Amino acid sequence: MKKIYLAGTGVFRSDAKQYGDYQKKLCLEYGFEGLYPLDNECDTAQEIFSANTEMIRKCDIIAADMNDFRGNEPDSGTAFELGYACALGKKLYIYRSSCATLRDRLGEYDENGMSVENFGFAVNLMAAVPSVTVFGDFEDCIRRISDDESAVF
Repeated sequence: MKKIYLAGTGVFRSDAKQYGDYQKKLCLEYGFEGLYPLDNECDTAQEIFSANTEMIRKCDIIAADMNDFRGNEPDSGTAFELGYACALGKKLYIYRSSCATLRDRLGEYDENGMSVENFGFAVNLMAAVPSVTVFGDFEDCIRRISDDESAVF
C-alpha cells in the first residue's frame, strides 16, 4: 500500500488529532496509508523535525494543503516539507480551495511594494511547477491521486 504524507495546517486546528484521523481514514478508503505528522510522539522542535522528515522519507506521495495560512501565502513549514519531498523524488500533489492566481489575489505588487509573479499559478512557481495542483478540498486531492495511480500501468 502506498503511503501519503499529509502536509498542511491541519496540525494547528483545535481538533487536529480528529482531523488527522479523518484524513487517514479517507486515505484508507482510497487504498493508501496516510502518514499524519501528529502521529509522532514528540516534545521538542528537533524531535518534530526529525520525525516528520523521516515520515516524508518513508512516503511515496505528499499531499500538501497549500491554502493561505496566517497571511497571503501557504504555511512555511508545509512549503519546506513539499520542497524536501521534491528533493527526495516523491510525487507531489498540492491542493487549494481557490484557483485564483497569485496575481489575481494580490495584484501586480503586494502591500509592501514587492512585485507579484505572473506565471498563472495559484502558488509560488517553486511549489507549482513540480506538483500536480488540485483545486478543491483534501478529498478532491486524494481522489486525484487515486485516479492518477490507477492510470499507471
